[in-house]
Amino acid sequence: MSATVTGPLADVSLAPEVRAALEASPRLVIPATREELYQLALGPDGGPVFTVEYDVNGTMVPEATVTRCRNGVAVNYPEDYMRRRDPDCMRIADDLPTDKPRYRDVFGKEFDPTRTETLEWLGTQELVVVPFKAGGPHFGYPSLAIVPLNSAFFALTLVDLQGWVTFDEIGAFTPRSILYVAPPFRHTHFDSRQVVVHNRSEVLHEVWAYNLYPGPSAKKGVFSVLLDIGEHEGWLTAHASSVRVTTPYENETVIMHEGASGGGKSEMCQEIRREDDGRILVGTNVVRDEPYHITLGETSSLAPVTDDMTLCHPSIQKGNGRLSVADAEAGWFVRVDNLTSYGEDPAFERAVIEPQEPLLFLSIDGMADATALPWEHTLDSNGKRCPNPRVVIPRTFVKNVICEPKEVDVRTFGVRMPLCTREAPTYGVMGMMHIVPPSLAWVWRLIAPRGDKNPSIGESKDVKKALKHGGMVAEGVGSYWPFSTGTKVAAANLLLRQIVENDRTRYVLTPNQHIGAYKVGFSAEWLAREYLARRGGGRILPEQLTPARCSLFGYRPKEIKLDGQQIRPTLLQPEYQSQVGLEAYDAGARILTDFFKSELEQFLTDDLDPLGRKIIEVVLRDGSVADYEELTPLYV
Repeated sequence: MSATVTGPLADVSLAPEVRAALEASPRLVIPATREELYQLALGPDGGPVFTVEYDVNGTMVPEATVTRCRNGVAVNYPEDYMRRRDPDCMRIADDLPTDKPRYRDVFGKEFDPTRTETLEWLGTQELVVVPFKAGGPHFGYPSLAIVPLNSAFFALTLVDLQGWVTFDEIGAFTPRSILYVAPPFRHTHFDSRQVVVHNRSEVLHEVWAYNLYPGPSAKKGVFSVLLDIGEHEGWLTAHASSVRVTTPYENETVIMHEGASGGGKSEMCQEIRREDDGRILVGTNVVRDEPYHITLGETSSLAPVTDDMTLCHPSIQKGNGRLSVADAEAGWFVRVDNLTSYGEDPAFERAVIEPQEPLLFLSIDGMADATALPWEHTLDSNGKRCPNPRVVIPRTFVKNVICEPKEVDVRTFGVRMPLCTREAPTYGVMGMMHIVPPSLAWVWRLIAPRGDKNPSIGESKDVKKALKHGGMVAEGVGSYWPFSTGTKVAAANLLLRQIVENDRTRYVLTPNQHIGAYKVGFSAEWLAREYLARRGGGRILPEQLTPARCSLFGYRPKEIKLDGQQIRPTLLQPEYQSQVGLEAYDAGARILTDFFKSELEQFLTDDLDPLGRKIIEVVLRDGSVADYEELTPLYV
């Protein structure tokens, strides 16, 4: 199991100081198989419970526990804070263009001394070194991860997400990215906060992870690498899921769903939830506590294509006006907060309870040598369920998953919407489904508004204050901006070019959580998916559409019928809900419009694409949907 730097690593091109750290390590482990790495994650005794801890100024500080379960390992963190990604953890150490906080500006010094300290510390540790391909096995870029041996679960998470690969399979290579993990530096250098430092050059992207929650590094850090490469090469990796939807009449539609964290990407690949009697709960009027159901005899079948990181690589494009997409990951980082009891998603439950090989669970209350159950979430210190429990599952374990690239018919965009009533107006006034011209689709992706109660990440005090008072928060360009190390305008131009080049695509907005006074969860998204698929690639004729009251929402369908049942019109037009009304709707629309205007100003630089400038100017002058359509025609 042990290997020296003269073994497989001899064919890897490394900087002298990195090679010196590896050579100094008292024990260097290069697992030959995934099973070997899995056993390493359980600690030297193989379980049943292993505590990952580090010496911090003479005191052993526990960072995580790894529990051996029948169907995998359950990793838990003693601190609530470490169970979600800190949205303010990215720091840039280099001098390449960026709009993100630079290390020197935040900490008042250069990163190089800390980098040297980190390598020296790694040289004192037993290490596990694993290769991976950033972007997945098929299109990925050869990369390397250097992780303390007692944190082998972190390396396991990484290779499960990116796909198992060996040094022999890759052959001699120069890493395009290297991920380093040094957990105790969180306490000794960064005031116990999550910090991930990105150090880029034209040929190498280093990711320095100073915490053991894999979200901002093993997961989104790799996303950052792909975005950086794409910015150099002129393509992007979308923050999106995608699914092939096959109707009961065997018509196929591929839908790609984008949105900020919590915007319904994983849910787009999930079956419509049904009540015990088979009905579908569309929503509940919160004011009257009145549920609204419909009945669908047979719904479309789903075949997931991608889950969160959607590769739009130039090598798979066909140039026919439709975007071709492939998965940037071999495994999915599935949030299971919406699973709270047995039987809510039988296919997924079966896949994780009786997996083909043991899995990795995060913030799941796993008992030693018992079966880890996806609905048994770890409790936070306030006694409530952790909002961000996860399961890392190979995509091949997912029912009906598609492994080849697919062309996208419809691009939907999900937004978490708060409750809106006459007494407490908010921006939660989006109807169940809106059709927008490509220019407006670009604007929504530039802003990527993120509503309240986001389950994936922690919130800063300023963000909490804004959300509490009915305000909005922007996750930014394409909703992948939190993971981008570059500049907003460069990302905006790339995204606009992608949208303009793929002009045979339909764009749709759909809310989740609330529509006016109705609590809807993700039912609006699921029913919109069903409706679009039954329309044959989302085809809706112009005469079936009418402008929405708020021009940022583009058009709305005049009616939606499923199996002959008409969806309640007030879900298409929340302004006519008796608990909302025109005044509250207009107040919510003003919150939305004012926020968009304030966020778009920053893009008006000389570097912005001229078409992008024209689109933003339409927003700033309160233009009509026809003005947007004049710039970028609606594909019908």
